[in-house]
Amino acid sequence: MGRVATVNQIIPFSCVDGPGSRLVIFLQGCNFNCKNCHNPYTIDMCDNCGDCVATCPVGALSLIIEQEKPKVVWDSELCTQCDTCLATCPRQSSPKTRQYTVPQMLELIRKQVHFINGITVSGGEATLQLPFIIELFKAIKTSTDLAHLSCMIDSNGYVSEGGWQQVMPYLDGAMIDLKSWQQHTHRYITGRDNHRVFSSLKLLAAEGKLYEIRLLYIPKISDIDSEVNAIAGYLNQLPASVRVKLNAFQHHGVTGEARQWDTCSEEQMLELAARLAERGVGNLVLPNVYL
Repeated sequence: MGRVATVNQIIPFSCVDGPGSRLVIFLQGCNFNCKNCHNPYTIDMCDNCGDCVATCPVGALSLIIEQEKPKVVWDSELCTQCDTCLATCPRQSSPKTRQYTVPQMLELIRKQVHFINGITVSGGEATLQLPFIIELFKAIKTSTDLAHLSCMIDSNGYVSEGGWQQVMPYLDGAMIDLKSWQQHTHRYITGRDNHRVFSSLKLLAAEGKLYEIRLLYIPKISDIDSEVNAIAGYLNQLPASVRVKLNAFQHHGVTGEARQWDTCSEEQMLELAARLAERGVGNLVLPNVYL
């Protein structure tokens, strides 16, 4: 039996998740617990407790017994995307997920193949379901009608070297988030240190598979602005082709204490970009909007 993935959402066409037009697969589940996450309902897996079922105003959720275990079933046809279930869930998870096998995903990709340049698998944290990704990317690269599509992963970088090596033969590029420079700050924001993130960046850069590194600027919280010299020195050691994308923290979708954090203005972002550029960092990509 082939691999099955738990999918939160699929966007059939995107121009902001890698080069060109891309089909983007958002997998459920994450090994970070970022205070600033703008999709917090993608972090945990639904445990089928059923608390959300009674709160759905249109009856799009039901609780059934499958193999002697309770299971929440989502009817996408009835769903109005009011997100009451997300607000109800004690785990801040989502019951609105689907299970996809590799053949089912390939069928969906083939419907879009004439309109896209590639596939990006994101999350949550995509690499938590790495065996599915490997099987999917391998199938794409060995299919005569799909082999031209580029296969990319959007990740927090918290995956072992062995994991990267398994997917490397089928991987065209990766986009990696560097949430913070200092360990203690990274741990405060995400709940994890960043040793593995730096290891992933080093390996992917050496293999020519690091497409983009993303820096998140949270004024007074992240240390991107206070560690400019160290960060610039690090970025200047990466291949010149690697894009350096600067992300500006905003309140959209976030919950908890992060709602009280200051957002990043365009003026602050331009100042940070100028400071990095002064230190020789090129290939900078700035936000198009600040909301």
